[in-house]
Formats: sequence, C-alpha cells, structure tokens
Amino acid sequence: MKVLVIGGGTGGLALAHGLKRAGVEVRVFERDVLRTDGLHGYRVGIDPDGSRALSVLLPKELFATFVATKARDPRYFNMVTEDLKEVLSMELPPATDPIESEKSISRMTLRQVLLTGLDDVVEFGKEFVRFEQQGEAVTAYFADGSSETGDLLVAADGSGSRVRRQYLPQAKTEPTGIIALAGKLPITEESAKLVSPKVFGGITMLQAPHGFGCILHVMEFQWDRDGNVKEGIGGNTEDLIRRWPGLQFDNTRDYINWGLWAAADKLPANVMDLRGQELVDVALAVTAGWSPKLRRLFELTDPGTCFPVNIWTSVPLDAWPTTNVTLLGDAIHTMTPGRGVGANTALRDALQLCKKLIDVRDGRSGLIEAVADYEKAMIEYGFDAVLKSRAQMTSADPMHKPVIGRVALAGMRTVMRVINHLPPLKRRMQQSMMAYRGADRDEAAFEITPPVK
Repeated sequence: MKVLVIGGGTGGLALAHGLKRAGVEVRVFERDVLRTDGLHGYRVGIDPDGSRALSVLLPKELFATFVATKARDPRYFNMVTEDLKEVLSMELPPATDPIESEKSISRMTLRQVLLTGLDDVVEFGKEFVRFEQQGEAVTAYFADGSSETGDLLVAADGSGSRVRRQYLPQAKTEPTGIIALAGKLPITEESAKLVSPKVFGGITMLQAPHGFGCILHVMEFQWDRDGNVKEGIGGNTEDLIRRWPGLQFDNTRDYINWGLWAAADKLPANVMDLRGQELVDVALAVTAGWSPKLRRLFELTDPGTCFPVNIWTSVPLDAWPTTNVTLLGDAIHTMTPGRGVGANTALRDALQLCKKLIDVRDGRSGLIEAVADYEKAMIEYGFDAVLKSRAQMTSADPMHKPVIGRVALAGMRTVMRVINHLPPLKRRMQQSMMAYRGADRDEAAFEITPPVK
C-alpha cells in the first residue's frame, strides 16, 4: 500500500508520521519550495483531542519535544467587556497529564515539530494540479510535469483544496460575513502591565457593542531561540530542545497575540487590501470607546505582524461514494475559529485514518472499506464542529444587528455574570467546554505497532 498525501499542513504531516511508523509507504507533496516557507501564524490551541492524536502518531521523543516547546499553559478562561471589566473567569484545571490537557503552541513551532524526521517523506515545490484514477490506482500530477502513483490519495491541502474541487465539486465553502484582524506585540514591562493578572495568565474573549469581538492570548515560552531554557525548567526538557533539529527555524519570543473581528460592513471596504500600520490604524479607529489600556496594546503592536482574514466556512454535505481518494482537515471541513478546534479536528482525522489504514496493512479490512469507515465518522464529527464553530462567528448573529444586538449583548453578559457568581454553574460550564474539546473522550486506546514480518 502506498499513500499519497497532498499538502504538508498539520493533519497531513501528522498522518505521515503515523503511517511511516506503521511501515506504510507514504509520500507528502507540499507546494512550498523550502522547509522554511510557510512559517507563519501565531498561536494554535491544542486540546486533548489534538494531543491524543499527536501522542499516538508521533515518535515518543518527538511528542516529548512538542510538549517541551509549548508556551506555558493558560490558567484562566476569561470573558470581559470592552473596558476590560470581568464578566466571567473560569480557572482551568492544571496540566497534570501531557495528553489530557490544553496547550498553547506557536504555529511555527508546531509546523517544525511535524516536519522533523520526515525528510525522506516530504517533497517540497510540488504544486498539485489534478489526479486521475485508474482502477485500484490513483495518480497525482504536479505543475512541474512530474507525477506519482499510489493506492490512496489523501487531500490535506487546506480550505482551497484543489483535490476537493475536482473530487467533490458539490462541496462548497461560503463567507461568514466576518473579517478578522490579527497582530502581536512583545511582552515588555509596559505591555505586561496593561492587562490584569487573570488576563495575562489566560485566554480572554471580549464581546463589544455592534458585534465586535476580540481575543487575547499571552504566550510565554520556557526556552529561547538559542535553545537556552529559562530558569526552573528541568534538564530533560533542555536536552530535548537542544537536540531538536527544527529549532533553527523558530522565531518565537514571549508575546501577546490579539485578534479583532466584526461584520464586514463595520470595517473599511478595502480592509483585505491593507497591511501593517494601516491595519493597526483600523483597529484603533473602530475601538475608539474601548479601554485605553487595550488600545495601547494595539498601538504597541509590531505592524509587520498584522494581517486581515476573511472568515469562510464549509457547507456540510451528505456522504459521497467512497473511492481511493479521501480528504482530511480544512480540505473537507473548513471551520471558523469560533470554537478553536480546526487544527484539533484535522489531527483527529489523521489519527482515525491512520487506524483504518493499519487495519488494511494487517489484512483486517480492504482499502475502500477502511476509507468508508473513516469517512463515516469524520463526516459526523467534522461537520458537527463546522456548524458549532459557524454559530460562534457569523454576521447573521443578532449581536451584529443595530438594536437587537445591544439587547442580545446585555442578556449574554447578565447570564455570564450570574454564572460567574455561582460556583456549581461555573463548574458545569467548564466541564462542558472541556468535554467538547475532547477531555476524557471515550475512544478506544490505540498504539502504532510495526508491521508483522
């Protein structure tokens, strides 16, 4: 069995690790020209679903490196007003298990961890053009004139997937009507004092009038670019970091990452064409009545880190006839960041597909049967996440309406304040949030074993 993976993103690389460890031939084709391309993005939250997948798919030492290179764990989940007054604050359980816990990861670091050890698997500069199915085989064709034939082709090429457009032309994506701006600034003596200790130590969501929203992440790492581990970190962690070959490509420094979003009609018509200081100026212009401390965070932002994002989402579709082409991650279920589970769902896909392909390796299943089983489960949980994420981030939400929006915002804040003062309700809300993100999910234990000779 030979598996062709189109796209070297989170899900595709995780799948490749699992298949390589299982002795299944796998090739990943990435359109970036160099290993150092694609090093973009800020934070990604890896929940228990994502950690569980990585702990199985990655070699044990590489998973330990993944854990060692995370930022410090968020201690609180906060909801605040535009003047930074607390509406709700929940203390998150301390991370006592490297798998069943929430992690804050640099997107750049995660990509480098996932590329580590796949030098013989990933081919760069391979822009996918089309595929062709020939009986039980499938051939991928690339812009450089080359091609590759295998038994299964996996689309892991993101929300603009060319594989999906050819294979499932009925699968659509659509705009949510929401545009987000993002930026980051270094943690300094000044910036650290602009937020409360709870905000500094946690993940903070802000809902403001007119449908505006904002999120703040504080990323403090236990190591620096040179591999020097900060005081108080164990020697084993330092050794792992020093020996990690991906370290040379990392650019992490302790920073505050912010995202600001609103319905498109609340922002300049040309916002998607703006960059740098222009986006900082937009953020300041639309938040004129907000806390001066929060606006100062925007002012301190490095303009070179700012970019706009037009938030799109997949439209759920019914199951399709299974063949030797399948999809994972954003290639099939693009979702808004409203629930923060996009990367984790892609990792869950990778784990489930790897399980099924090992069944094929061991003769317990045929290839098409295995892919059908994977797709049945993936369609259910993947599009469930799409719908729940869209509900959190769409211009159709009453919050964006002129009059009813203020009523909806006031009602939401009232409910959250009540919960904040009633510990039993707060615990129930915390448990529900963690369960949605995979905590203690009842899935059969799985361990990759070498093929039987």
